[in-house]
Amino acid sequence: MPEMRHIDAGEVTLRCAIEGAEPGTAPLAILVHGFPESWYSWRHQLGPIAEAGFTACAIDVRGYGGSDKPDAIEDYAMERIVTDLVGLKMALCPDQAAVLIGHDWGAPIVWNSALTHPEHFRAVAGMSVPFAGVPKRPFTDVFREHFTSQGKFFYQEYFQEPGIAEAEAEANPREFVQRMMYSISGDVPPGNYFDKPYGATFLEGLPDPQPVDWLSDADLDYYENEFRASGFRGPLNRYRNHERDYEWLRQFDGRRIEQPSLFIGGTRDPATFLFGAVSDPVAMMRMFAPEVEGHIIEGAGHWIQQERPNEINTLLLDWLGRL
Repeated sequence: MPEMRHIDAGEVTLRCAIEGAEPGTAPLAILVHGFPESWYSWRHQLGPIAEAGFTACAIDVRGYGGSDKPDAIEDYAMERIVTDLVGLKMALCPDQAAVLIGHDWGAPIVWNSALTHPEHFRAVAGMSVPFAGVPKRPFTDVFREHFTSQGKFFYQEYFQEPGIAEAEAEANPREFVQRMMYSISGDVPPGNYFDKPYGATFLEGLPDPQPVDWLSDADLDYYENEFRASGFRGPLNRYRNHERDYEWLRQFDGRRIEQPSLFIGGTRDPATFLFGAVSDPVAMMRMFAPEVEGHIIEGAGHWIQQERPNEINTLLLDWLGRL
């Protein structure tokens, strides 16, 4: 098991699972999870990355697990979370640039950290969500045009009103995590489970989860205990900052990620293809991250580093070894 430490990142204290060499004595790799997850989502990657000669540090993003949980929506703006990663890097390894690895929301977090702070982050890997450059408009405008205005459900619209999604998720955190993970995994039978009208709840229409070997009862126990303790307000507040994120990122319009970068997605992950907006996410990324190396894993769903740990570790360690 990794060592759990609480690290002062400046504005907040982050709980970090650290494995490998003492920070400052080896290259630092920071791993950033998504929703509804935890440092624990990297349980299969920490050991192999540490054995490859890195200090592997998987965080609880602010609002999650053992990290601080400020209350205000604006506390979860991208700029604030990127600043957390800079503060963490300076606390652990001030004299050497770090490598970033992110999944789901963690992918945009690490893409934007590398974009805005290249002096602190020398390479970046993202899973499931490709980098599409500095946005031209807030993402709320995009999903309201394509979904809400047409009377269609979109999960991020459902997450906008404080308290609504929290109540649904907190009623049974174990069921929420299990049903969400199963519904966009590589194991769920084909189906348009999120094709439902505006006004539906998140869980409405999702299939009953079947047992899968990558999400055991012990894994669900861990996630359940974390979310029963933390609640879902902080995690959901991340979705309520699209306008703030857009305004902050406008100053970086035209900038690209010039560092070595890696993208890994799955053929059964809707986020890999930006919900149908792109057919070749790696080609799209090359416009904004010219040094990107891309891999799309056949049959893999959204929770790719948990569903396919051996394949992910092989790709990650190969890439890390060439930095």
